[in-house]
Amino acid sequence: MNNARRSYFLITTTCFGIAFLYVPMILLVLYSFNKSRIVPVWGGFSTKWYGVLFESEEVWEAVGLSLKVATVNATFAMLLGTLAGLALVRFGRFRGRTLFTGMITAPLVMPEVITGLSLLLLFITLKEFIGWPDQRGFTTITIAHITFSMAYVAVIIQSRLAGMAQDLEEAAQDLGAKPFRVLTDITLPLLAPGMLAGWLLAFTLSLDDLIIASFVTGPGAVTLPILIYSRIRLGLRPDINALATIIILVVAIGVLVAAWIMFRQQKQRELELKMSEEA
Repeated sequence: MNNARRSYFLITTTCFGIAFLYVPMILLVLYSFNKSRIVPVWGGFSTKWYGVLFESEEVWEAVGLSLKVATVNATFAMLLGTLAGLALVRFGRFRGRTLFTGMITAPLVMPEVITGLSLLLLFITLKEFIGWPDQRGFTTITIAHITFSMAYVAVIIQSRLAGMAQDLEEAAQDLGAKPFRVLTDITLPLLAPGMLAGWLLAFTLSLDDLIIASFVTGPGAVTLPILIYSRIRLGLRPDINALATIIILVVAIGVLVAAWIMFRQQKQRELELKMSEEA
């Protein structure tokens, strides 16, 4: 009886949790087809806001800037975070390790308001002393995003390296391979899944950031979160719901494709294992 009650409770809480996560998304998709200009008031089914969305240069400029910043940020954050993770795990104790560790982990616990304000003051000081940057925009937003994104990548790489045996690396060194050859031929390929996860996380963090970007941006450089926030303050229109629906659709397709690839790989491994057992 207790097991039945426990199962009923777990099923109920799971359903409530799933509903809490996905019902708002379903409502957002539904209201993207709202004919009324007022978002909460249903005025009938219509796709006109998708047409308004595709004709809006302001929205697509913001989308393009956000994607460009996120791509550059994710690439540099992955490279710098990977180097930081390698230094912390593979180099053992070295002078300044404690300070370096603190500097890497500080962006993880620092409030975004403090990070954004400090970077703003940094860019203002640099402009006064060396004349750079001329204006705040793509470059300053990207640098700011790399500053906190690389910390997340470093943590992922650290955990990946901590659970990865060094047998192959030591064997390659015993066979005469140089440290750089070991790094490029063995360590980095083994780290590839962690590096990809770090890249995707940094891309998502950059695409989602509002607070830090609002501090380090300037006139003419509006990211998608800043645009959506400004639209909310002035009165949200259903074309933003249409944009969010498209983003949800793209993410859902990406998840399904990734799941299909993982399923195919699992089936391939099971087939190879079965063939090896038969042989």
